Amino acid sequence: MLMQRIVTAVVLLAILLPTLFMQAPEPFMFLALIMVGAGAWEWGKLSGLTFQTAIIHAVLLTIGLCVLWVSGYAQVPAVAWLIPTAIWVIGGAQLLRAGVTGWSTLPAVPRLYAGYLVLVFAWIAMANARSLGVNLLLSVLFLVWAADVFAYFGGRAFGRRKLAPTISPGKSWEGVYAGALGVMLIGGLWMLADHSFNMDSKSLYTILYARFGWLGLLALLSLTALSVMGDLVESLVKRAAGVKDSSQLLPGHGGILDRIDALLPVLPVAMLLVV
Repeated sequence: MLMQRIVTAVVLLAILLPTLFMQAPEPFMFLALIMVGAGAWEWGKLSGLTFQTAIIHAVLLTIGLCVLWVSGYAQVPAVAWLIPTAIWVIGGAQLLRAGVTGWSTLPAVPRLYAGYLVLVFAWIAMANARSLGVNLLLSVLFLVWAADVFAYFGGRAFGRRKLAPTISPGKSWEGVYAGALGVMLIGGLWMLADHSFNMDSKSLYTILYARFGWLGLLALLSLTALSVMGDLVESLVKRAAGVKDSSQLLPGHGGILDRIDALLPVLPVAMLLVV
């Protein structure tokens, strides 16, 4: 299973990273749009829609994002990032407190469209970050990837205390701590690279340090915590739906949502902190 996960991850990176470094942002954003559309289809199915209805919703959402992109309305004012931040900080915390049974008691329509809204804001945040610079967007992506990878191996090696046993039994507090240490390590190395090489933009880590000083470390740890929250919320929804993965689109990884769940809260909140 681990080898299958590694192969799939390498293939995805081999497709996404070359487009990310292209001078024009359109190829990368088009691929990101496909992934968000697939994630919307998965969300529709997790929310109880039929296969065909979920596809229709996903297509309409994708078309809507295309219109935003072409019209220029994907460039949102800084204050707009308060909306997804509030959704995740307040709503996400309440969901985790309510647990699996609490999710099932919420009205179906608001649940469905809240998920779509989260996907929309994540894609718009990615578009805005890409417009500011590849280095900025890549540093945000690596924060989530580092938190996930370090948490995985740290949890396997040292995991003892369960983080949320009724939602995601495999996660441990030790894994969370390892993920936070990994993010701080990546952040320090990235800041050195910013000062040593001619980047197209400042990284998230350099911006946070320049804006908040050592308090930027707290912002970094908060983003790491949000990445864990995104993962846990998706696990909660899957458990309520009675499925292990959001789909089987990615061998060894499950579905698109299984891969981008931690990114969904981090992208818009990172934009709130840097713009």
